[in-house]
Amino acid sequence: MNHELKSKIEALPNNPGVYQYYDTEGALIYVGKAKALKKRVSSYFVKGRHDSTKTLFLVRKIADIKYMVVGSETEALLLENSLIKKHQPKYNIQLKDDKTYPWICIKKERFPRIFKTRNVIKDGSEYYGPYASVRMLRAVMDLTVAVSQIRNCNFNLSQENIEKGKFKKCLEFHLGNCQAPCEGLQSEADYNEFVDSVRDVIKGNLPRITNNLKNKMMAHAKGLEFEKAELLKQKIELIEKFQSRSVVVTPSMKNVEVYSIVTDDKSAFINFMKVNNGAIIQGHTIELKKRLQEIDEDLLAFAIMDLRTRFSLTAKEVIVPFKILQFDESVQFIIPKRGDKKALLDLSTKNAKQFRFEKEKQLDKRNPTRRTDRILELIKKDMRLTELPVHIECFDNSNFQGTNAVAACVVFRKAKPAKREYRHFNITTVEGPDDFASMEEVVYRRYKRLQVEKKSLPQLIIIDGGKGQLSSAVTALEKLGLRGQIGIVGIAKKLEEIFFPGDSVPIYIDKRSESLKVIQHLRNEAHRFGITHHRNKRSKGALKTELNDIPGVGEKTVKALLREFKSVKRVREAKIAELTKAVGAARAKQIQAYFMKSN
Repeated sequence: MNHELKSKIEALPNNPGVYQYYDTEGALIYVGKAKALKKRVSSYFVKGRHDSTKTLFLVRKIADIKYMVVGSETEALLLENSLIKKHQPKYNIQLKDDKTYPWICIKKERFPRIFKTRNVIKDGSEYYGPYASVRMLRAVMDLTVAVSQIRNCNFNLSQENIEKGKFKKCLEFHLGNCQAPCEGLQSEADYNEFVDSVRDVIKGNLPRITNNLKNKMMAHAKGLEFEKAELLKQKIELIEKFQSRSVVVTPSMKNVEVYSIVTDDKSAFINFMKVNNGAIIQGHTIELKKRLQEIDEDLLAFAIMDLRTRFSLTAKEVIVPFKILQFDESVQFIIPKRGDKKALLDLSTKNAKQFRFEKEKQLDKRNPTRRTDRILELIKKDMRLTELPVHIECFDNSNFQGTNAVAACVVFRKAKPAKREYRHFNITTVEGPDDFASMEEVVYRRYKRLQVEKKSLPQLIIIDGGKGQLSSAVTALEKLGLRGQIGIVGIAKKLEEIFFPGDSVPIYIDKRSESLKVIQHLRNEAHRFGITHHRNKRSKGALKTELNDIPGVGEKTVKALLREFKSVKRVREAKIAELTKAVGAARAKQIQAYFMKSN
């Protein structure tokens, strides 16, 4: 840090404010807020203070510092938000959302038209939205058509034009979708009632529409206008069907906003939902690309301010997952622990997670190796490795009541099975059912051979078993001088506990983690491969009979004899001609000679 920069930092006040970092070319590269400017800015230049490489790069590029003092931390947050949006500095969070969203427009004109548009024109018309979900917009538009008879033509229905008879009623009139205000068959006041109904639909005030329609339906029924009453009944049923799909909480919950956040190392995904009368009438998820070590509280506050501005949101009750800086005194931030509001927050979180999942899937489709790289990075982090685990091996023991002890080693490369490299082991140095000694023997034999053959070693070894088996495997690596050169962990079957050498307390990986799924796949493959070998070995042992002791008689001949005669007794009693027919003359003579000798 040069002398000029050091002097500027020393001169900073310890007041709330916003600081701006510039590079040697005078470009703004970072904007930050601070409760105490001097303390916050100074922290960037403390050696060993930052774990993030990006932060270190930022600090190296800082050539000049400017700042603005404000009255409070809240004002600092608002100013920071404004400056980031305006200048989009390189090292600040980046909003990944450049779409143009559709709105519903109620045109300012006589007999207003109602339509969807992506162009907002400041001509006094009413605009509702924007709608992040086109499907939701279509559902709202369909409902407006169902509950009202709004014209879809674009004629200029001025009083003068109507009186001159410039227009004729169209097919929409004959279909019952319009009352032909173009010919003066509907008054402006009557038409505006339909427009009010549309406003209620858009705002989610469905109970009000339903009550109005029910009153009109009863009036028509009393006046014996049953066809008109039936049409209104059908509209009421449409509204109730729409509402049943939308209501997620108590209908008394009015004008509430819900925000949730899901983050990973590179991005934050923020979902928002607008709720009115218990129905979700708007919903959207945005992605913020992280630049430095931003905390969730700051990311969420930034997103809420952006979304409320962009979507013209004005709710006074806002549901959030944790406490954030109170940037608007007129808003009540609620952190629910149970009940309907907690259910809403959980639903919002689920939407944010789903958005992230879908985005990952799309990126993986475009670049198949991306998913593998991400999983390997995750395994490296979870298993505390120093290298990317491109090559992983997993061991499992198997025995039946202390007999036929075997072991299996399966190999994964780039998180996928490399089945040609799978290996079986028969336990040779261990007597009885000793899983610990068996594991030590197999691990020693496996890596002793790789050393002798000068083949590459894995970056990670997984032992199917708890602390005991893991300790035995570590002992084998120590004998080979490989302790510390290869990452090694044990996985206990029941609770998916991951044990590390020398640590008696296991760790638990998220059940939904891709890292754990790969480890489980390795463990299951090792178990399957080992059990198959063990079953085959036991089968061979079970099939061994006296016939196997006859000189010159092999496995195929034994099977042929048992297939023909069904038992050893019948083979013993068979005539030479019968034996010859089954296995040939030479074998028949050997078999008969053996049994005559044994008699």
